Amino acid sequence: MNRNNETLDTGSNCIEVQYFFEEESHLMDALVQNKCEYELLALIREVASRLRLRVIIETAPSAEKGFRRCFKVVLKKEHKAATAAVSVATVALVAVITAPLSASAGDAARNLIGQLLEAPEFSNTGNKRLQLQVEKLRLQMMAGCEHLDTSNIIKKRRSNFFELLNRYPRISRVRFAALDVQQAGITQEKDVPRQDFGAFVLTTNVLEPEEVDDIDIEIISPVLKKSNYKWTGMYQGRPRSFTMQSREFKKLVQSGKVQFKNGTSINCQLTIHKKMNNEGTERITGITIDRVNHYFENDKPVETVEGKRQKKQPEPEITQLALFM
Repeated sequence: MNRNNETLDTGSNCIEVQYFFEEESHLMDALVQNKCEYELLALIREVASRLRLRVIIETAPSAEKGFRRCFKVVLKKEHKAATAAVSVATVALVAVITAPLSASAGDAARNLIGQLLEAPEFSNTGNKRLQLQVEKLRLQMMAGCEHLDTSNIIKKRRSNFFELLNRYPRISRVRFAALDVQQAGITQEKDVPRQDFGAFVLTTNVLEPEEVDDIDIEIISPVLKKSNYKWTGMYQGRPRSFTMQSREFKKLVQSGKVQFKNGTSINCQLTIHKKMNNEGTERITGITIDRVNHYFENDKPVETVEGKRQKKQPEPEITQLALFM
């Protein structure tokens, strides 16, 4: 490959998707194809965002026969290391798309990025300024890989793509490749057979509950009597409904030992229940107040029995350390 001091050689600039069929016909349901590509494009945008790249995705013609779709990745803002950035982006995308739920997409992308940027065409350009830009790109990409496994958008979009194919029996396997559309040189290629589609599909949209402590909530609407009604309070600057799970605090309220007036607040531990929609966006489906640490009377905190009890519990680290003393 030819190389000069100002530019890097082309590695890969396209993501190619090839569908294989059970029968001889290469016809694919247009609705299924468009839905798959919609999910794939959203997935590409999210991965690029996590890698801190602003990209444009263009459709490129495929030079070979067969049912193939080619998506060209272009940086919105060009710079001298742009070719390296695009090459890294395409191989990382293939790695993330083909990483099943049981594997780390971040680790797969990180390994490929390291291998690619250590190649002579990227590491030995003869231009110090360009090498510094490539190193800066490497650090940026590696940092971005840390967030690939935590993105629910990536998980959900990838799940949607393979779920669509899993429901379409004519597809026997799908192949992803990072390639140079002009030279048809393949940087990375990965096949996913039909029997493995299920390994990418999420079984539920319900997320792990999040537990947070030491949260102040201004009570708007308490429940003063025994009932299944929900409380209302200000949380993160907006009114929210809460399920009061603290039996101790409910008894204090129902017996009249805790009086509410405008601006009354409590400090508590919450469990936040979440679910993601079809685009991978999180939304809160419910909040429970598990423990009330203290409430306020005339702006003075009054500690509850369960709050005191929680304070007396030894820290896990201290307890474990004591075992070895």
